[in-house]
Amino acid sequence: MALLTEHEQRQVAEAIARVEQQTDAELVTVLAARADDYAYIPLLWASVVALVVPGIVHYLSGWLTMHTLLLAQWATFIVLCLVFRLPAITTRLIPRSVRHWRASNLARRQFLEQNLHHTLGSTGVLIFVSEAERYVEILVDDGISQRLDDSSWDAIVKTFTQQVKQGQTLSGFITCIEACGELLKVHVPQTHTRNELPNRLIVLK
Repeated sequence: MALLTEHEQRQVAEAIARVEQQTDAELVTVLAARADDYAYIPLLWASVVALVVPGIVHYLSGWLTMHTLLLAQWATFIVLCLVFRLPAITTRLIPRSVRHWRASNLARRQFLEQNLHHTLGSTGVLIFVSEAERYVEILVDDGISQRLDDSSWDAIVKTFTQQVKQGQTLSGFITCIEACGELLKVHVPQTHTRNELPNRLIVLK
């Protein structure tokens, strides 16, 4: 999984700049490699398998001595800990609800850390992506939510999520920013020129 290059990040920043010329909204984009390292997940699954599988084999066959059973459990635990720590495998071991919960929490932390709640007129818009979780969310401040219902973003998020799943993160960002711009220039049109927050793509590795 490769995050966007510097050139691609500039393309995102340029798209934001174009949109902000037509709206008072302040757009910030965040791209995270993953929402959590899920360090406990490989240990949890390795422990469960190491305890259960050798025990079942011993129960069904009866050929394992207690000493051999203990060695088999240790060996299974160590091997699976290493295998389950591979990012592609770790992600598949985590329930979708847990992955999305962690990504959603990170999105909300970024909304605060990037000062989107301190913009003039409360017009901050966060476009957040976590690649490992294939998760996309758009968060807006009160000045936007009072003019646009949350459901207004659903189709944009759905399209972007599909693009992330297909490995088209850059085009997804551009399409999403432009689609948000179409809504914002109508409902939150520009009344004065300003740029309170940086347009650059924030990358969390």
